[in-house]
Amino acid sequence: MCYTFIKKILFCLPPELSHDFTLKALRFAHQLKLTRLLPAVPSVPVNVMGLPFPNRVGLAAGLDKNGDYIDSLAALGFGFIEVGTVTPRPQPGNLKPRLFRLVKQEAIINRMGFNNKGVDYLVARLKQIKYQGILGINIGKNKETPIENAAEDYLYSLRQVIPFASYVTINVSSPNTENLRQLQHGELLQDLLHTLKAEQALFFNRTNKYVPLVVKISPDLTSDELTQMSAIFLAEKIDGVIATNTTLRRDGVESSHFAAETGGLSGKPLKLYSTETIKQLHKLLGNKIPIIGCGGISSADDAREKILAGASLVQVYTGLIYKGPRLIKEILS
Repeated sequence: MCYTFIKKILFCLPPELSHDFTLKALRFAHQLKLTRLLPAVPSVPVNVMGLPFPNRVGLAAGLDKNGDYIDSLAALGFGFIEVGTVTPRPQPGNLKPRLFRLVKQEAIINRMGFNNKGVDYLVARLKQIKYQGILGINIGKNKETPIENAAEDYLYSLRQVIPFASYVTINVSSPNTENLRQLQHGELLQDLLHTLKAEQALFFNRTNKYVPLVVKISPDLTSDELTQMSAIFLAEKIDGVIATNTTLRRDGVESSHFAAETGGLSGKPLKLYSTETIKQLHKLLGNKIPIIGCGGISSADDAREKILAGASLVQVYTGLIYKGPRLIKEILS
């Protein structure tokens, strides 16, 4: 009830302004210890990728790109938090406006373009946090980096963040960086993953700490493309797959005056695409590589669908914007 009232106020603001204001307000409330008043979420521990998750519900990347709000977001009861996407060098992202609410459809279109303060800023923030839970760090390439040199960007960021991460996500599926999705295919994908797995092994040999590598994929892949990707994931011994990122399709939102905006669509209309991708992946990967289900989760039933389709964990973002923190408890209960 409280969030329903707060949402009405927040939705009067432009989406990006509302996003920034909400995070700052949450941090302020946490500093005043007001987040302790939130209802406790059930503890439903699960072990995935060799990591002990307090529960299956995580925060997807994109909400906290720079690691500025990890401690306050953790107070909402997530079983894990993923920050980023972060790039080697700071970049402003695409021109504004770049974030659009499709309220009737409970959806969002974004073309943010990996706006972030760079990996060095993120690392400085990670050195200051108190959070001791499962932390995923999502990495990508800078916009101006040629696709043939993309591995250098991912490798640089991996080296910076791996000491602080529970797992690292390789984002090759955002539709908002030109040509980025080419990295989901063939030799480009295999060479990238092979390079990053070698760095993972070097870090393990130095520290005896194994940090899983996870790949975040698109919901717009064909069955043949998924088959080819899965073969590469198995060959390179990837530790997990996040299914999925946002979609370029506009089915179900045609009536919105924002439907023609470029960018990735998230929220309820994405649910079926991401679930279908999970089903296909699970058939291809079996129980050899765990899947994190992401896309269109706005209720307990939505999360249950992802688990039944083959996901071991789930992540929320747009559903959190529309439903509020109660969504986490609803899913777990």
